Amino acid sequence: MIRRIGYVLIAALLLSSCGAKKRRTTHRKGAPVVRNSENTNTNRRGDTKEDSGLYPMPEDSGRFERFPISDTQDYIETFAEIAQYEMRAYGIPASITLAQGILESGSGRGELTLKTNNHFGIKCHTGWQGEFDFHDDDAKGECFRKYNHPMYSFRDHSIFLSTRSRYAFLFNYKRDDYKKWAHGLRQAGYATDRKYPQKLISIIESYDLHKYDEAVVENGLSTVREPKQYEVFTHEVRKGDTLYGISKRYDISVDELRRLNNLNDNIISIGQLLNIRRAQ
Repeated sequence: MIRRIGYVLIAALLLSSCGAKKRRTTHRKGAPVVRNSENTNTNRRGDTKEDSGLYPMPEDSGRFERFPISDTQDYIETFAEIAQYEMRAYGIPASITLAQGILESGSGRGELTLKTNNHFGIKCHTGWQGEFDFHDDDAKGECFRKYNHPMYSFRDHSIFLSTRSRYAFLFNYKRDDYKKWAHGLRQAGYATDRKYPQKLISIIESYDLHKYDEAVVENGLSTVREPKQYEVFTHEVRKGDTLYGISKRYDISVDELRRLNNLNDNIISIGQLLNIRRAQ
């Protein structure tokens, strides 16, 4: 009888331990862990792209992301979508963005681009406080902006053109008039090469890049920019503020901030009132 009771107890212990094993979950070390989150940044159509109207930037991992591109066609297929989103948001023809990227970056395979993810040859300029690297261009050892991901370069290109006064006249052109944009960029001083417009136009027509402009316009973007309405206000400088930080907060360039406030340099002081002009 005692022996039978002992067998029953052992069987009960074995069953309870099996149940515990069934409930235990594990995942392989190094395997991705999927978490449900309402704030997850996603690139799927119909998610954050449609909600904000902007192409969502990938999360900055703090590491330099290498982005291998095999050829020009691969470059176009990789970046055509963001170029179209930037056209909707900022008014720069997608064909121009793609052609400039192809020309300036060597289709993503140029020496400068491989070490900086800079696809548009944008130099540091006054007020740049991001990462940078040096590269021989018009002069030896010039300072160029550096990005952890190429998509940041595309967004910076849009902001660079749309916030600097010397490029303002370009936005009066029809948004799908890539020929005027190509000549206008050279006129504004984007490049020193006299054949820059012809090179851009040749790339656009060789790869039919204007079809990306047409697709955006067909989906509802007007070809002529409507006059902008501006909100004008002041910002009181607080401890820790910098012109660069303020420019990012209000989505205007450092050069525009300096121009609006008659500043000769980037020095500001606590309590100083800065004029801000922001498009509504």
